[in-house]
Amino acid sequence: MTWWSSASTSELRVVVDPRPKAAHVKPQESGSCIAGPSTAPSSTVIAAITSRRRRSQMKTDLTAAPDADHGAASPCPTRRQGMRTIVGTGAGNALEWYDWNVYALFAPFIAAQFFDQGNAFSALLATLAVFAVGFVMRPLGGLLFGWIGDRYGRRAALLLSIVLGAVGCLLIGVAPSYESVGATASVVLLIARLLQGLAYGGEAGASYTYISESAPAHRRGLWSSAIYVSGVAAILLGTLLGATLTSVLSEQQMSAWGWRVPFLVGGVLGVVTLFLRRTLEETPQYEQERARDRVSIARGLWENRGAALRVIGLVVGVTTFFYAWVTAAPAYAISVKHMDASAALWSGVISSAVTIAALPFAGALSDRFGRRPNFLVFTLGAAALSFPLNRLIQGEMWQLTLAMSIAGVLLAIVTSILPAFLAELFPTHVRASGIGLPYSVAVGLCGGTAPYLQTWLGNTGHGDLFIGYTMVLLLIGAAVVLATPETKGKPLE
Repeated sequence: MTWWSSASTSELRVVVDPRPKAAHVKPQESGSCIAGPSTAPSSTVIAAITSRRRRSQMKTDLTAAPDADHGAASPCPTRRQGMRTIVGTGAGNALEWYDWNVYALFAPFIAAQFFDQGNAFSALLATLAVFAVGFVMRPLGGLLFGWIGDRYGRRAALLLSIVLGAVGCLLIGVAPSYESVGATASVVLLIARLLQGLAYGGEAGASYTYISESAPAHRRGLWSSAIYVSGVAAILLGTLLGATLTSVLSEQQMSAWGWRVPFLVGGVLGVVTLFLRRTLEETPQYEQERARDRVSIARGLWENRGAALRVIGLVVGVTTFFYAWVTAAPAYAISVKHMDASAALWSGVISSAVTIAALPFAGALSDRFGRRPNFLVFTLGAAALSFPLNRLIQGEMWQLTLAMSIAGVLLAIVTSILPAFLAELFPTHVRASGIGLPYSVAVGLCGGTAPYLQTWLGNTGHGDLFIGYTMVLLLIGAAVVLATPETKGKPLE
């Protein structure tokens, strides 16, 4: 961002050089914006930014004006408009992660309510299988909402996805138990998860596209980190709520009704998010693309099939490591390592806070050094530490907290740049579909099955197989990123 677009008049100290000089205009940089022309006949205006501006630099960067990315400078939005973009986009993403996290966290309680308790372990596996089935709908959601986003606008896709997700969350919260209606309870749970899978399969493509197109090119990594800040904050909220409930309620109360509270809260959050997203405006890139001749989504995806395959290769390791350590680790520690439920959930709270703190710094670093270094540090670091981190968990709270915090920092390095990195691989007319479909395929195949595989293999004494499987996927991601050109600062055309 140039100084004349971010500093107010009161923040500039003007020094006039009396010597006549030829006018010089600095070329407009990609990602910057203009507030209006500045002229100083027969003089040079020298600006010195005050300490007030320096203190507020981070906040200014987060709310910098979006660029048009087509050569023309876009008008500078207010700070309020910038924050509205970030909050509105992040809120829906947060609801997705909140829903998915509380389902995994409360899986043992859900198993007792929706499945036959003749074999408690089988009921838990059935619950995790329903968790994975929700991911089956993600590719369909990625395709459907990607098409909506590319054809009817990013805003339309964001609104529709949040409605479906909130309905699914509320349905779980009010569904009858197996004891009341038998197998019908299991069917209701399955329908709710399928609705959520459809909705959240489209959420990633829509939100990644919206935040990346709204951000200035030179701050795209920092802005995209806000997506995962909101997501991990939602995980923190869900985990904190779970830890509080398990601390103040008895096990009988949790099994009877306490587990429903997080899902009812999620439904209310969905309504709030819907109102937030109604205030969002369409992105400049989509508005410009809408005036051009349309290309079919199928043709656009085929023409960009190389980029779509890259997305799958980049995401498979990230999503497996993420769901194993951020979403399922507390439940794994409880069911496999026989750790106290409250202690495991508080470990999740602490590690989530560590991850949130690391995300903006990692995103800002990618704006300076590029997306590829971040990705390589994560994939190689996570592969090298997978076995040591798993061995660290032996049933004590400090062990789980330390392992999850280290994993969280590694994930912050890569997830901070993921929305920007993926968006920079596709042209505007197919960006939402190009991200949504392959991303959902990768998450559905690998992320959705990770908690199930981790728990099943851990309980059968083959936990090392899951770790080896995760390492292979991480190394695939490293190979793909080495074959992918750097995209930092790339215009979104």
